Amino acid sequence: MDLASHIRRVPDFPKPGILFYDISTLLAHSGAWRETIDRMAEAIRPLQPDLLAGIESRGFLAAAPLALALGKGFVMVRKRGKLPGRTVSHAYALEYGEDVVEVQDGMIERGQRVVLVDDLLATGGTAAASIELLRKVGAEVPAAAFIIELMGLGGRERLDVQEVRTETVLQFPA
Repeated sequence: MDLASHIRRVPDFPKPGILFYDISTLLAHSGAWRETIDRMAEAIRPLQPDLLAGIESRGFLAAAPLALALGKGFVMVRKRGKLPGRTVSHAYALEYGEDVVEVQDGMIERGQRVVLVDDLLATGGTAAASIELLRKVGAEVPAAAFIIELMGLGGRERLDVQEVRTETVLQFPA
């Protein structure tokens, strides 16, 4: 199945000069969505993860059904202040300023194999920060999986430096 044909391209969103790759049209097509999850599961299954961690918010859309398909648990990586109870945080630099990602304390046991999941890999900043957070709570992070990778923005290379395997279903030029 040609999954790329199910990705809508939206020019000048969220600002002029940006070509946005919209997965909404992929989600709306049950056959294409099933094929996407199947391909991601095929890539991740050999890594034998204990859990999948999805990055807020579109990463949740892929990580939750993928965890179900693999018979694994799912944990959320969210921006500061979005999770109830005690959390563990990790601050990271943005081009201008900083941001913070969090997981709920106690959701990941030390030594568990956790694969990170998101919809899109571009520069890899949030993914790299999420990997650092997962390692901070004691997870082993063998891989990260994405529906789309925007080539040429350095995301894959940024995760390579962290010794994290990168799996993607679709690749597009940036």
